[in-house]
Amino acid sequence: MKVLFLTHSFPRDDGDAAGSFVLRLARALASEDVTVRVVAPSATGLASHESLSGVQVDRFRYAPRRFETLAYGGNMAAQVRDSWSARFTLVGFLGAEFQAGVRARREFQPDIVHAHWWFPNGLAATWVARMGRIPLVTTLHGTDVRMARNISVSRPAFRHVMQHSAAVTTVSRWLSEEAQAIVSMKPPIIAPMPVATELFAVAPVAVRLRRLLFVGRLMPQKGIDLLLDALAQLPIDVELDVVGDGPDRVALEARALTSGVRDRVRFHGAVKQFDLPAFYQRALALVVPSAEEGLGLVAVEAQLCETPVVAFDSGGLPDVVQHERTGILVKERTAAALAAAVQAILKRDDLGATLGAAGRLHALATFAPESVARRYADIYRSVVGRHAP
Repeated sequence: MKVLFLTHSFPRDDGDAAGSFVLRLARALASEDVTVRVVAPSATGLASHESLSGVQVDRFRYAPRRFETLAYGGNMAAQVRDSWSARFTLVGFLGAEFQAGVRARREFQPDIVHAHWWFPNGLAATWVARMGRIPLVTTLHGTDVRMARNISVSRPAFRHVMQHSAAVTTVSRWLSEEAQAIVSMKPPIIAPMPVATELFAVAPVAVRLRRLLFVGRLMPQKGIDLLLDALAQLPIDVELDVVGDGPDRVALEARALTSGVRDRVRFHGAVKQFDLPAFYQRALALVVPSAEEGLGLVAVEAQLCETPVVAFDSGGLPDVVQHERTGILVKERTAAALAAAVQAILKRDDLGATLGAAGRLHALATFAPESVARRYADIYRSVVGRHAP
């Protein structure tokens, strides 16, 4: 079987974290006799056609280079919302992705088109799939569902993609419920993305420091401001590593200063994926203070390293963190409640080691690439079977 992926986020090299789970799924599907070809946007220094980890990738240009800022920044929806130039660029993006998708379909002759995120890729994919008279599978990852819910003018397009998809998958139960609340549709299939089980592992010698860890984009939805306020309520020997970058970095550094914790926080910026395990392995706990996270794959990565996870009971995180079994879920979205949950870890005789060990077992059973690939291969076969002449 052959499947054509359309995505706006895909690794630019072997160590790039952007859309790494899409590449991981493409690679893992080979064990299910599924060959994947990927259509993704270009960026500076990237070839038009390449093989990345054995997966063929077609990169499309969508604007003069200085205007190609929609992809890989993690803030496409915000750019389009706030800038007319970004809206014009989006039109070019959709047209270029459609043209690249049509070329790839003609050369590759796929059995299925698989769009990751309904916007913008699902829109282009409906046209590509319809022209080729082949079925479309669309996966909702989180940011795209929030867009459909919060921006009313996007809902007709969302409905269009849902209606023209032979199957819709979401990476968490919460996203499935959210999608059904936005438009009338069949319940999506819940099928999470895979995590690199070979990369995220337990350290040979576990040395847990009194350091908390945050990994993710520095933006309001991630809730790092609450984490900084929580840190101010914890013992002064507890410190924080912040891994990631984003538009709020300067404001967060200023907040850490005014909160009196600036000397206890280290902002590392974005790092390559293969550098992440060391952060997880030495952390006392990973803290995920996000609101309405689609799933929270960083929590899975931490669990694979047997690192306890503290997270708000929000979005798809309950699919990952089982309260008092694989981590701690915080019901009240306040800095005080977050600090109390971290204190509960500190008071445990094993500093949460039992939670971490149980978390690893759950992560291996649910998010291993071979398990996820088998799930998606079954979805593809079912869709192709229903659409056979």
